[in-house]
Amino acid sequence: MTYLEYLLYPRVVVIWNNRHLPSYLGPSLPQLVHLLLLVVLNSMVLFALIILLARTLWCLGGNTTTIEVWEIERHKTLLRRARMFGGHLEGPGGVRVRIQKQEFPYDIGIWRNLKSGMGGSANIIGWFWPFASTPRQGSGLEFEVNGFEESTLSWPPPDPDRMYKPMPRNNYGSGFIHEQNYISQSQEVEAFKLRQREDFRRQQAASEVQRRRPFHKRYMQNVGMTDFPDLSESESGENSDSGEEGWRDSEGDRLRDFGVDEEVEFYDEDDIPLAELLRRRKSHTRASM
Repeated sequence: MTYLEYLLYPRVVVIWNNRHLPSYLGPSLPQLVHLLLLVVLNSMVLFALIILLARTLWCLGGNTTTIEVWEIERHKTLLRRARMFGGHLEGPGGVRVRIQKQEFPYDIGIWRNLKSGMGGSANIIGWFWPFASTPRQGSGLEFEVNGFEESTLSWPPPDPDRMYKPMPRNNYGSGFIHEQNYISQSQEVEAFKLRQREDFRRQQAASEVQRRRPFHKRYMQNVGMTDFPDLSESESGENSDSGEEGWRDSEGDRLRDFGVDEEVEFYDEDDIPLAELLRRRKSHTRASM
């Protein structure tokens, strides 16, 4: 693309410098249209590729993927939220989770990041030489870390909104024996049918995704506020009808933009069958087509 732009530029300059001459001295109309289309399309594609190259080099220097950048920003957001509640945030079931600052463990320095991303070799010429030897292959399970954090800490850091919802405790009392005294047998049957309907509603509610409301709505409800003008667009989420899984980073990306199933990532509870999760994924795919 760069070489094509290099070849097109002198031709455009010649036509522009001679634009006041009679048209019969220049190229024909089809040639002008062809040149214009080539310049516009090639310039747009080249500009997009330059942006992609700059983004790739930036991520390569920081040893991060795009989704890891999202996770880093998510962690910073949780830290900012936790400062408002004494360093803790509330998870599903009222569980309080302590949020501590963690550094990204795989950023081992710009030069070492570049070597790691290019196969581990320090030979810069070999990075671009197609006949160079095959880079060493790792297991894909172990990666070098910078040692800033303890080895017992995991990445990404704990996120209360992505924790599993605790299973409700079963009531091991007498399930079929009730101490109520019914006046008639029909009243006892009616009470039994009522309990059946209530059980069915509870089971149906448990099989559906219980979305957590966005943090700013939960916060404003707790403090009794109706407006919070200091929230950024990613925090407020006014243009989204999703729950907390619709959180966006500073670039406006959410998890589903990376091909991640947000319902599984945020609300994958142990009591939801795998078949139900697959059915939801298929219905979501059909709805997005």
